[in-house]
Amino acid sequence: MSPLAPLVFVAIIVLYLINSVKILREYERGVIFRLGKALPEPKGPGIILVFRPFDQIVRISLRQEVLEVAPQDIITRDNVTLKVNAVITMRVLNPNDAVIKVANYVYQTSQFAQTTLRSVLGEVELDELLSHRDKLNLKIQTIIDQRTEPFGVKVVSVEVKQVDLPEQMTRAMAKQAEAEREKRAKIIHAEGEFNAAQKLVDAAALLATQPMTLQLRYLQTLTEIGVEKNTTIVFPLPIELMSLLNKFTVSKPEALK
Repeated sequence: MSPLAPLVFVAIIVLYLINSVKILREYERGVIFRLGKALPEPKGPGIILVFRPFDQIVRISLRQEVLEVAPQDIITRDNVTLKVNAVITMRVLNPNDAVIKVANYVYQTSQFAQTTLRSVLGEVELDELLSHRDKLNLKIQTIIDQRTEPFGVKVVSVEVKQVDLPEQMTRAMAKQAEAEREKRAKIIHAEGEFNAAQKLVDAAALLATQPMTLQLRYLQTLTEIGVEKNTTIVFPLPIELMSLLNKFTVSKPEALK
């Protein structure tokens, strides 16, 4: 037997042990299959030993992953055709179930998301889809999370990202919004006219209680006109004369009778 044989044997053992050392990051877990059977608990993080060929390791990330759902053709309850896509945030809670119970948990979650998006949004009307998006996001998330829970995946959130409306529907909604703005503008204008008329009535009633205030208001108006640089000629007419003319016009028809 060669004297180098023990050294060669020791070197092979050392190299095998070095090759068996694996380092898992903080966010990684290793699902170990020993002789084809999965160990009860995943390994990591840190240094672990994987004795090949008896052991096989599958690395699973515990970080949140963002999955974009492809645009889906949806017909709402009021027969409007839309193209909607969404964004899903998910993370793995049970690495063993994510590896053993499904072939590809990301693809599985994506398919569940597509079917759920079509079924949920197909039950609502367009106005509800546009105005109650948070409520629909929560409903979609709850349904997907119930379906992914058996294989150890938690759906953190679902957000409907974009809703593509047909061009005709976009124009119709623009006309509706414009008509609504015109309606509000006319109501506000009418309310302003009503308030102004009410204030004039109150002012007239107040002036009627003190006739002298009308004369003072008349003089104030003349002062304001005089300040302006214009060519307006003002002929003051006494208020008493107007009262006499008014009485004369009232008494004249009675005299004719």
